[in-house]
Amino acid sequence: MRIISKAIIFLTSAFVCLNSIESRACTNVLVTKGASTDGSNMISYAADSHQLFGELYFKPAGVWNSSEMLQINEWDTGKPLGKIPQIARTYQRIGNMNEHQLIIAETTYGGRSELWDSTGIMDYGSLIYVALERARTAREAIDVIVDLANTYGYYSSGESFSIADTEEVWVMDLIGKGSKSKGIVWVARRVPDGYICAHANQARISTFPLNDPDNCLYAPDVISFAREMGYFDGKDEDFSFCDAYAPLDFGAMRGCEARAWAAFNILCDGKFTFEDENGNIITKDAYDYIDYAMGWDKTKRFPLFVKPSRKISIKDVADVMRDHYEGTPMDMTQDIGAGGNALPYRWRPMGFEHDGKKYVNERAIATQQTGFWFVGQARGMFPDEIGGINWFGCDDAATSYLTPIYTSSYSVPECFREGNGNMITYSPTSAFWMTNRVANACYKAYNIMYPTVRAEIDAWETGMMKAVAAADKEAMQIYEKAKVCPRKVIRRNDEKRKVTDPYACVRKYLTEFSVTNAQTIFDKWVELEELLLVKFIDGNVKAQNEDGSFVTNEYTDCIPENITQPGYTSKWKEIVAKDHGKVIEER
Repeated sequence: MRIISKAIIFLTSAFVCLNSIESRACTNVLVTKGASTDGSNMISYAADSHQLFGELYFKPAGVWNSSEMLQINEWDTGKPLGKIPQIARTYQRIGNMNEHQLIIAETTYGGRSELWDSTGIMDYGSLIYVALERARTAREAIDVIVDLANTYGYYSSGESFSIADTEEVWVMDLIGKGSKSKGIVWVARRVPDGYICAHANQARISTFPLNDPDNCLYAPDVISFAREMGYFDGKDEDFSFCDAYAPLDFGAMRGCEARAWAAFNILCDGKFTFEDENGNIITKDAYDYIDYAMGWDKTKRFPLFVKPSRKISIKDVADVMRDHYEGTPMDMTQDIGAGGNALPYRWRPMGFEHDGKKYVNERAIATQQTGFWFVGQARGMFPDEIGGINWFGCDDAATSYLTPIYTSSYSVPECFREGNGNMITYSPTSAFWMTNRVANACYKAYNIMYPTVRAEIDAWETGMMKAVAAADKEAMQIYEKAKVCPRKVIRRNDEKRKVTDPYACVRKYLTEFSVTNAQTIFDKWVELEELLLVKFIDGNVKAQNEDGSFVTNEYTDCIPENITQPGYTSKWKEIVAKDHGKVIEER
């Protein structure tokens, strides 16, 4: 671990900024097919909000009359915003993916507050889910998002979207125009194949090519509007979207950009390889940018795209989402804030004051307030009925599992189903509540209990990667024989409008695979929570045999043997001795 010896004392503005990102502070990692082990495009997303319940949204495909309207409600609050015309045909969506393997995720960066439009109809969540119903490709999704926001007005603050299909991966920064005019200003950049990208509640697109529509799209007034608002007065080629519409401060770097830096650091093994503005390939040490990540030097911004040092697997991306800055100067397990059991979490608020000085706690990728998270895979080597997989999970990524849900599935598992519990209603059949039970159990003695949970996570996800490979093979065999399968008709309500499905047999098989495995791991998590209670009760650790049974004495199998008490970390002992040693020192 590298040690950076600077005082972690910051200005009041930084303290306020870090607390302002708590309500919905998310993280995305984007991986192109040329950078992945299996040729898939991937996007990860942690939907982090203290008010968001973890469930897997599902809406089947539909056929609609021209007179029908779609109600738009704000995703964050449920507030009705208005209605827009429905289109003739909508696509099925499961979570943040649709049946054509389109993936859309986001992180909120806020940006300039005066650019919020209180009269808009389309909030950022509705842009995502309506676009998934109306677009087949990433470029189509960008067009849909822009058209909806410009036509009906944009209700939210600044957003970064991650958008991928089987061929391309895009990052898109957008923000409203406030009371000046309806709609958004925006820039979208294609992630070069073989590269990765990441963003975490801070706009990351700075300067961009003005004449490269294959790789960069933008609003025609993105620069002129900034001039009009007084945000920019330089040459067009020097215009930076993020500097104009979301100016950096300490909170944007330490609370947000640090997470993108951490993702790059892990996936690139500490070496950032990228193409500079002159087309030269550059490799730099990740720690050349550490002062930027820690909020100390705005001039050391790291690149938007980097090339990983190795091919990236679905498991690699999932594990990045479990990061707490381990092994870096921001490592949340190492200071006294981690308590006596190296807990890599800090309860909110993120900042605190002591003796007139203001301090902040870290905001890592993995966080306790995650509602749901996923890694979406768009796999162009398969037809849409087989290619799309939403590896989905609930709650804190570090203590929860991902399980594969094929996006052609006809239904979602009961444990993820909408309405199965909510933030104020407990449900014993809800994955959100069960993963929360396991996570909150671990928080009391993290370094002692977490290894047991992580072993279960790794075993499941590794096993599911193999199971998916087998399911893909079986599904392809069914797909090739689909001509002899009966055609399934999906009816909307009881009316005669219908969508025919020649590959119903494939979808049925993959639905059963997805639902069965999701329920299997849910049941395992029920058993895991019971194990954590029995094994680690009252600060004790009971020894287990290789088969998982507890070690008992020679007389009865009811009394455990080899019970240990691990105690506390050396850091905790040191601080307690300094603080209270005069009272508790043995004499």
